[in-house]
Amino acid sequence: MPPTPSPEPPPDAEACAVERLRVLVGAIRDESIAAARVHAALVRLRAEALQVALDQVARSRSRSSREREMPIRSLALEVAVATHSHDLTVQKELSDAHTLTVKFAATVDALEQGRIGVRHAQAILDTGIVLDDDATRAGWERVVLARAERDSPGRVRAFGRELAESVHPVGMTVRHARAAAARGVSVRDLADGMAELSVILPATVAYGIRDRLRRQAAAIRAAAIEAPATDSEPGDAAAEPGAGATELGAAAAEPVATGAEPGAAENAATAASSVIVSTQELSESHASSGSAAVSAESPSITRDTRTLAQISADVCADLLLTAAPAIDPTSDSACPGGLGAIRGHVHVTVPVLTLLGRSDTGASIDGRTPIDPATARHLAAEAPGWDRVLCDPVAGTVLEVDRYAPTMSQRRFLAARDRHCRAPGCRAPISRCQIDHNHEAHEGGPTRLDNLCHLCVRHHTLKTETAWTVTQEPDGSLRFHSPLGQEHHEKLPPRVLFVPDADPPPF
Repeated sequence: MPPTPSPEPPPDAEACAVERLRVLVGAIRDESIAAARVHAALVRLRAEALQVALDQVARSRSRSSREREMPIRSLALEVAVATHSHDLTVQKELSDAHTLTVKFAATVDALEQGRIGVRHAQAILDTGIVLDDDATRAGWERVVLARAERDSPGRVRAFGRELAESVHPVGMTVRHARAAAARGVSVRDLADGMAELSVILPATVAYGIRDRLRRQAAAIRAAAIEAPATDSEPGDAAAEPGAGATELGAAAAEPVATGAEPGAAENAATAASSVIVSTQELSESHASSGSAAVSAESPSITRDTRTLAQISADVCADLLLTAAPAIDPTSDSACPGGLGAIRGHVHVTVPVLTLLGRSDTGASIDGRTPIDPATARHLAAEAPGWDRVLCDPVAGTVLEVDRYAPTMSQRRFLAARDRHCRAPGCRAPISRCQIDHNHEAHEGGPTRLDNLCHLCVRHHTLKTETAWTVTQEPDGSLRFHSPLGQEHHEKLPPRVLFVPDADPPPF
C-alpha cells in the first residue's frame, strides 16, 4: 500500500507563517540597532574610565613603567570584578574603546545611530589602526564607513585592509618589519580534549609551511595507496583511524611525562611510541600498544584511513615535537644535546579512578584543558614520576601534594646527610644506594625528608620483602625493628669538623 501523502497546510496558515517571520525579522533588525546603540554607550563609558586612569598615570612621578601602569591595571581589575570578566580582557576592551573614541569618532557616532553594527566597528578598528596620520585616517574612515553601512563585516574588513594598504604613507618594507616583531605562538582550548595551535609568522613562511605539510601528506597517502596491506587485519590497532602521528614511519619521541622531561627520541627505524598533542586523538589501541604503522621487521605498509587534513596535522605534530631546528646556536654546556634534545612538557591531572580504568571521567592539562582518559593513562604509564594530590572529599580543596620520586633538592640533602647506607654496620657508598620510604609509599608514606633515607640494594630489598621495619626520628636518626623484636638505633653519620681557634698563636 503506498504511503499516504502528508496533508498540505491550508493557504491561510502559510500566509500567517510568512507574516510572522516578517515581523520577527523586523524585530531582530530593531533589536540589533538598539544593541548597537547600547554598545556605543558602553564604548564611551569605557573610554572615559580609561582616560581617568591615563590622567593618573600622567600625574605619577615614578620612573618605573610597571608602577606607572598600575592605575590602568587596577581599573581593569575593578571592571572585571564588577562584570565577572578577566582583567586582561577588560583592559583590551578599555584600550579598544579609547582608540575608537579618539581615532575613529565617526565610527562611534555611526554605531550610536544604529547605522552599523558592532562587528563593523571592530573591522574598521582592526584595519584602520595601521594608519598613523590623522588626516589620512579620517579620509579612509569616511570611505570605509560608507561601505560598512551597506555591506557585511567580512567584506568591510577586506575592503578596509586593501584601502589602508593603498593610502598608507609608510612603505611595506618598514611596516612588515614592524609587524614581524609581533610573531608568536599561542594555544586556544577547544572542546572534547582538543586545542588549536596558532602561529603568527610572515605570510610567505606560513603559506610555505602549509604547502609543505600538504605535499608531505599527499606523499604519505600515495604511498599508503600503492603499497599492499598484506600483513594487516581489519582489527589491528595500526589500521584504526587516528592511530598516531608516527604512522607510516615518522620518527617518534618518548611520550611526554606528567610534569617531567621524557627520554630522548628513539631511532627512527624502531620508534614505537608517539607524542600525542592537540592535533590528534589517541585511540585506546594505540594507547596500549603504541605501535607504528611501519616497523623495522616488516617492510609492508598497513592501511592508512586518515584524511589529508589529519595526516597534515599529524606530520606537523611530529616535526614540531621531534625535529631539531636547522640552525642551533646553543652549546653543549648551555643546552646538552642541542635544541633537538629538548622535549615538550605537559602537566596532567588524572582522577585515580580514571587512571585505574574504572571511570571515564576526563583528565586535564594544567587543571583547565580537558583531555580524553586514554591519552591520560598513556602519558601516566610513561611518566617517570607522579604527584599525588589529596583532596577534601566534600569541599574538593587540595589538602596535600605528594610525589613518590624525591625532588633533586631532597636528593642532594639526603646525600649530604646520610653519606652511605644507613643500615646497621653498612658503609655502602651513596652511589650504590637507593632512597627508601621508611613508611612505604604504597601504604601512605609521604615523600618527605623525615620519611626518606639511603639503603643499599641488599638492605632495601631486605626491608621491603621481610618483616624488618624502619622508623625515623625527628633528628634524622633511624630505629630498625627486627622480626624477632630487636631494636637498633642508628644515629646520623658523624662528621669531623675543624673549628678555628679564636686565640692568637703564642708566637
